Amino acid sequence: MAMNKYVHMPTLEEYSERFRDFFQFKRENGILEVKMHTNGGPVYWSYQMHHALSELWTTVGHDTNNEVLIFTSTDPYWIYHADSDSFREVEESPDNDQRFNVQIYDTLKVVENFVNDIEIPTITAINGKGIHWEMAMMSDITLCTPDFVLQDDHFSMANGHIPGDGMTMCLQEVLGLKRGNYMSLMNKGLDAQKCLELGAVNEVIERENLLDRAWEIARYIMTRSRSCRRMTHHICVKRWREFVERYLRTMVISEMYSFNLSASSHKFDEIEYSDDKKI
Repeated sequence: MAMNKYVHMPTLEEYSERFRDFFQFKRENGILEVKMHTNGGPVYWSYQMHHALSELWTTVGHDTNNEVLIFTSTDPYWIYHADSDSFREVEESPDNDQRFNVQIYDTLKVVENFVNDIEIPTITAINGKGIHWEMAMMSDITLCTPDFVLQDDHFSMANGHIPGDGMTMCLQEVLGLKRGNYMSLMNKGLDAQKCLELGAVNEVIERENLLDRAWEIARYIMTRSRSCRRMTHHICVKRWREFVERYLRTMVISEMYSFNLSASSHKFDEIEYSDDKKI
């Protein structure tokens, strides 16, 4: 008999409680649905949500009872609003260590942990307009609603922010270098139909049918063997892992260096999308 027991890994019941302020969980037959929320409603982007996402991916990835991941958000938006107090508390604080933790470490880990710690097929269902869709672009399968707009607005913010936290990196990889660079510098976006035509998303689904379609795909994936599912995901995510390893840290550090060098701050209450900003 072995001398030691296996180290206890958090169960779904345990981490559902840990992350209850940020995510709602549902699991059926190995398919795990994770839905972002703020107080039970649409998400308000914050440094706290940022941190929660970075921790979520490792926790979900270490639970071997999870076999397919569906990632989504609370209607009618993806991540559309912001908790201004969250950003102000950090960005006006003299605590340099806290700024490093949330602006550099968490920014890296939101993306790195998603591609490196999740070992199962991933489906993201983008349920509306919003920012920080980089995890959706890096998912094996991406669905979206007709009102989604693919847009990185960093460069257009007051004083200009370097688009280094993952969104522009995804634009460059998914849509090509020239188009990705143009979209970032000019704050141009693509509507859902154009995203479908250019291969940024796989299907455009009406909001009322979005999650049903995600679950339909997940159940199909579950008809294959465990080894087939997991090793196919490894093939799907391999290029993202290489891309993230090669570029992400330089991009994140560039953004945050410029951000602090110019004494910038996030001063947004709502992200706006208008027709004159679309390609």
